[in-house]
Amino acid sequence: MQAYTEYKDSSVDWLGEIPAGWEVRKLKHLGNAVIGLTYDPKNLCDAKDGILVLRSSNLKGGRFVYGEKENIFVKMQISTKLKIRSNDILICSRNGSRDLIGKCALATSVDAGVSFGAFTTVFRSELNGYIFHILNSDIFKQLSGSFLTSTINQLTVSNLNSIQIALPPLSEQTAIAGFLDDKTAKIEALVGIKRRQIELLVERKQILVQNAVTKGLNPAAPMKDSGVDWIGPIPTHWEVKPAKHLFFEVDERSESGDEELLSVSHMTGVTPRSEKTVSMFLAEDYSGSKICVEGDLVFNIMWAWMGALGVSAQLGIVSPSYAVFRQLKSQTFNPIYLEMLMQSLGYIEHYNKVSTGLHSSRLRFYSHMFLSMKIGFPSFEEQERIVQFLTKETGKISKAISVLEKQTTKLNEYKTTLINAAVTGKIKVA
Repeated sequence: MQAYTEYKDSSVDWLGEIPAGWEVRKLKHLGNAVIGLTYDPKNLCDAKDGILVLRSSNLKGGRFVYGEKENIFVKMQISTKLKIRSNDILICSRNGSRDLIGKCALATSVDAGVSFGAFTTVFRSELNGYIFHILNSDIFKQLSGSFLTSTINQLTVSNLNSIQIALPPLSEQTAIAGFLDDKTAKIEALVGIKRRQIELLVERKQILVQNAVTKGLNPAAPMKDSGVDWIGPIPTHWEVKPAKHLFFEVDERSESGDEELLSVSHMTGVTPRSEKTVSMFLAEDYSGSKICVEGDLVFNIMWAWMGALGVSAQLGIVSPSYAVFRQLKSQTFNPIYLEMLMQSLGYIEHYNKVSTGLHSSRLRFYSHMFLSMKIGFPSFEEQERIVQFLTKETGKISKAISVLEKQTTKLNEYKTTLINAAVTGKIKVA
């Protein structure tokens, strides 16, 4: 695209040179920043009785997102200045994750009764159609992040007000905002299509694995009723046995705690903690932790109801509160097949059903529950064939997903580059 014919030094590092007819202005001279509502948890109420509070969890992809997980309502008197107006910019100013700080969304049409939470700041200006694109740019996110320190994990109103932006004449602001509205909407539509394609491929992969590990590879194979709800119909030549006839519980403890520390989750199974990015603290001493070896089946008792289990590929240690099981007879199960079977839908539903606890976040799946559970499975040789098939077919799907994810990343990078170039005057849009 064309550049402007003449530029000048802005004297602002993040702006560099700007078009000769543009000004440099601080945000405090262009609008007002309002700190969000502070509310007491005792004021929380049902939707019909209160007012919706928009928080950082409502900010996704430059849009307001409404849903059961994001929405909360409070019953209290709300100041007029705390009510969202059309064209208000809602900015995440505090959050547990630094990556969210600086994220923002533009209110186009909202209920007059909607207010915003203490972890957000609203910027209100007559120029918000243009300013929104500046605040939604990657440059602004980097700039807002520069204010964060080890002790101050927030974007204060003072820091927000001090940010300097490049301000073109009003006619150019309108042209730039219109240009970016159009281009970003088209890019986001393409990204949305690719994300949906990724979702469909992930779903296809899950169905492929589910069918193979619970019914085998031959759709014409004679079937029988397993007599077990969570197993369902299985090929006639498959076996059904209680886990206690296939596994025994292992409770070997580490004396030093120096073995590889392993994590057990529903996303990655059993993996070295060193390979994961986790925010949980590390203990000073891991002596007394449970030892597991290659091929052991490990359950995270607290999260088994959502599939937090796996088969270890190495010697390591896990939490003393986890359950470790070993095969009574070697080569009863292929480890990859076993993990996929134990994480299949029917089995996870069973963990949910039998786990005990006051509510979902406190459910526990104890060792005796697993050992009394029945398992439907084929011979070791058939498991090997199933694993080979799934490795090949899921590999193809994973490759397709990777291509789409790279395309999505490129589109988002292009959108970011376009916004940054337009709001700093590096390109002329009209």
